[in-house]
Amino acid sequence: MTHISSLTSGIYSYMDVFTGDVSAIDGDSVVGDYAALFASGTPGTDVLRVPSPREFPAVGNAANITNVPVFGQQQSSQVSGQSDAPSMDVTINYVPSDILDFENIKGKEVAFRFMFAAAAVTEADGTAATLDVDNTEFYWKGKVEAIQPTPSLTDSNTAVINISVQVDFVGPSTIAAT
Repeated sequence: MTHISSLTSGIYSYMDVFTGDVSAIDGDSVVGDYAALFASGTPGTDVLRVPSPREFPAVGNAANITNVPVFGQQQSSQVSGQSDAPSMDVTINYVPSDILDFENIKGKEVAFRFMFAAAAVTEADGTAATLDVDNTEFYWKGKVEAIQPTPSLTDSNTAVINISVQVDFVGPSTIAAT
């Protein structure tokens, strides 16, 4: 299909992870390189979907600008430069049996895809070369660094999946229609 072209809620938002060989992905990789990885994967084996997301982070490259206070002046200065490698946190409803596959890939370089869709997209649909739903994706290479469960006495138990970003984000892109 095409990119999403109307203002809607993000109810059909997904984060998928390709756990196979990502050594060919680097800073010069393009959308087609990432899409080919996901299209070559098998859902549930080397393409995993982040289960029960509760809250997604902002996706994209942050500006490397920092406000620096200057002694004796009312206004601060802005400094542009290199920042630490970006990271993001995804909050999920924590069901230990649903997250076991992610425990097994901690520290391994993997490819991520963040997808917005106009309707539900199954994991199998997401690995296809074509898709009949308006969609927009962002790709990047990174690592699952940690999974931090948080017990709750009044709400569902949650966990935060800490992800480091190894290369710049690629996108937005769209999986074309049949």
